[in-house]
Amino acid sequence: MYSDIQLLIDGAWRPAASGKTIPVLNPATGEEIGKVSHAEKADLDLALAAAQKGFAAWRKVSAFERYKVMRKAADILRANAEKIGTLMTMEQGKPVMEAKMETLAGADVIDWFAEEARRAYGRTIPARANGVYQLEIKEPVGPVAAFTPWNFPINQAVRKCSAALAAGCSIIIKGPEETPAACAGLIDAFVKAGVPAGAINLVFGVPADISSYLIPHPTIRKISFTGSTAVGKHLAQLAGQHMKRVTMELGGHAPAMVFADADVDAAAKILSANKFRNAGQVCVAPTRFLVQQPVFDEFVGKFVNAAKAIKVGDGLDEKSRMGPLAHARRLDAMEAFVGDAVAKGAKVETGGRRIGNKGYFYEPTVLTNVSREARIMNEEPFGPVAVIGAFETFDDVVGEANRLPYGLAAYAYTRSEKTAAALGSSIETGMISINHHGLALPEVPFGGVKDSGYGTEGGADALDAYLVTKFITQMNV
Repeated sequence: MYSDIQLLIDGAWRPAASGKTIPVLNPATGEEIGKVSHAEKADLDLALAAAQKGFAAWRKVSAFERYKVMRKAADILRANAEKIGTLMTMEQGKPVMEAKMETLAGADVIDWFAEEARRAYGRTIPARANGVYQLEIKEPVGPVAAFTPWNFPINQAVRKCSAALAAGCSIIIKGPEETPAACAGLIDAFVKAGVPAGAINLVFGVPADISSYLIPHPTIRKISFTGSTAVGKHLAQLAGQHMKRVTMELGGHAPAMVFADADVDAAAKILSANKFRNAGQVCVAPTRFLVQQPVFDEFVGKFVNAAKAIKVGDGLDEKSRMGPLAHARRLDAMEAFVGDAVAKGAKVETGGRRIGNKGYFYEPTVLTNVSREARIMNEEPFGPVAVIGAFETFDDVVGEANRLPYGLAAYAYTRSEKTAAALGSSIETGMISINHHGLALPEVPFGGVKDSGYGTEGGADALDAYLVTKFITQMNV
């Protein structure tokens, strides 16, 4: 089923000018399943020219007509969810059920932004003199360069291209080389829906080469990046040198706080499901579990039992509930994190080992008694390793939750409305979900603070990053 993936430039799928390709591996086997075209400067120049042309055409399309095209793209994506989900599992590893859900959720994101396109309102400002009109209008910022990761090849790309197209911008997506087919399926839905040639383009290649060429280029007016904090800081610095607006969704290390008065059964069930979803390769995954002392042992027991019950296997097997890690380097990272923690006194409650010698499978792992000096307490693990520690007081847990420079997501479980309200105002985070897991819906904000980035890629505010405000004042004569 897996076909080689090409570049989309100016409305046509085409190989790279050089003919170069990059192998695509199935993480369940480690074997090559296809190739993706490798863009270089010649291809990027064509994409930039196409984006400039596409912007000139697309910005003239009314918001209502853009809405209709985007709604059609959403319907096409839904109709192809089975095929795209299967391809995503083959190249990324997640269970096919999760891959299909991601595809369908992507269609919902397109629908949301299609509706928002019709509500990019300006305003009239009362004037100080008779006969003067003061208007504030919204216009598209211009061609966008967007850089998307491999862990959610549709979820991340769809937010960027939907917001850009809804606002009337054109866009060049630098897709993930490891998971190109799912991303290409998303972009193809926009093409088939009737987005003008050049208004949406898709390239793959060496990330550093593409970003260093696109970001400074005068055609590009806006940058959107999802990825690691280190890379995000570098790209933000580059964008700042050229006065380009940026949206950055970067790393996280989400605290999950469980208080003594919480529903421990619900907390363990919901948090374990979200910890091991996509093998823990989720930017908003709960990673540091902070449990109040009276319920610590109870929570650990229930969480460990949930981890042991997860069936790990090839994502194409419908019985699998967790697939492989996406690459060999993530497998190496898990072994390094766990080894370092154990060397510093951590106890392995379950897991802690690679599964088999084929593919990149790793056991769902739970660690307790982890030193604050351990790497996993300070660096984003991005894998199926949960760290559980105890706390005594509210101030203790807030201090630990806010200790790191990250501030993307946080979670808390408590029956106390007073505690919940205090957490909402005390935790330094872009998003906090209390007593349930309610993040990343199309209609709600999605973004972080501190080293986790800035800007939002969800909710009504997400469109603002792709619009500029123009002030027009006119006197009748």
